[in-house]
Amino acid sequence: MENLSRAIGFSLFFCFFAFLPQSADAQSVVINEIAWMGTLNSANDEWIELYNNTGNSINLDGWQLVTQDGTPKIKLSGLIAANGFYLLERTDDDTVPKISADKIYTGALSNNGENLELYDASGNLTDSVNCASGWFAGENETKQTMERTDSKWQTSQNPEGTPKTKNSIVVQTQTEPQSKTETDEPFLEAVEVRLQETYPSSIIFNEILPSPEGPDDLEEWIEISNQNQFEVDLSGWKIKDSAGAVTTFTFPAGTKISASGFLVINRPATKIVLNNDGDEISLIQPDNKIVETISYSKAPLGQSYSRALAKASEWSWTNQLTPGTKNIINETGSQIAKTEPSENTGEEKESTSNKKGLAAASEQLTKSNFIIPLIAIAVAAISAIIILILKKKLKKS
Repeated sequence: MENLSRAIGFSLFFCFFAFLPQSADAQSVVINEIAWMGTLNSANDEWIELYNNTGNSINLDGWQLVTQDGTPKIKLSGLIAANGFYLLERTDDDTVPKISADKIYTGALSNNGENLELYDASGNLTDSVNCASGWFAGENETKQTMERTDSKWQTSQNPEGTPKTKNSIVVQTQTEPQSKTETDEPFLEAVEVRLQETYPSSIIFNEILPSPEGPDDLEEWIEISNQNQFEVDLSGWKIKDSAGAVTTFTFPAGTKISASGFLVINRPATKIVLNNDGDEISLIQPDNKIVETISYSKAPLGQSYSRALAKASEWSWTNQLTPGTKNIINETGSQIAKTEPSENTGEEKESTSNKKGLAAASEQLTKSNFIIPLIAIAVAAISAIIILILKKKLKKS
């Protein structure tokens, strides 16, 4: 009994400490991007982004993000995913359109600068950004945000920054030296710093129709899918085919695809001919990086080539056309496929007829083999009865 009591006591002691808020390691969660200037829509649409540097999700219950002057003072809650982002939007969830906030807060950031400090649930300081004398980066006029890099802060390449996505990448390139000193001593080369735009992943082909029932030049189409939970600007992205007359279509400026949405573009717009006897098309980012390439063989009439959602790399033909919506999947998770009908030759028809005749004969033979034993049994039974009757008559006589 004493041992049982000790075991229970130890378990309660362990559970108590196991569920206490855990202090985070230094720099586990950091302040990653600050839209202190607001957005093009409104200067009041300020937002702040945190980033989890670890490979584990972290519970932010009890954490606080505060400024030295006390406004804003934000109590955090919920989880931040491993190597993930946590978005704080001021006043409402419309501050950053198409992207859901992880926390709504009140209180404005001063355009002259703030001293921001991030504390974990145990009151430990995990990160701070002291811009009390002025923001390190960002542009109020163009609404370019202040982004963290590995060693410093920078102004985002694009207006309104990169909420819940990777920050702009700084690329350093060296230029040729112009001249040397008279003493031929080593000197510093000029360094050009430029920002390279990053592009979101999970933009993919979803469905294509190479051989429509109507005119090919009017009714062929290609469907793009955005698997991100935010809107993506496709300006400058390209689609290129590889068979026949090679054509490259470039998405015009301002082309956008909604969060978890679809974009259908037809042949009159792309000028891309999807050859019925087989073709290959590629989706290319503005930096000429190929995102995805798909190919197909002979296209059945009136069927689309569709991606199976359960298996992203699996494609098949289906007569269930779904432009602008999710593809149709059967219970096994694979696409509903329909093979192209083929005409039988005379030999095939004759072969089919012969097969049917053989099947009928086999069936008749089976029936005959079943009936003969029954007849034999009946004959035997009748013979036995006749013999018995004859024996009785012989006894009487």
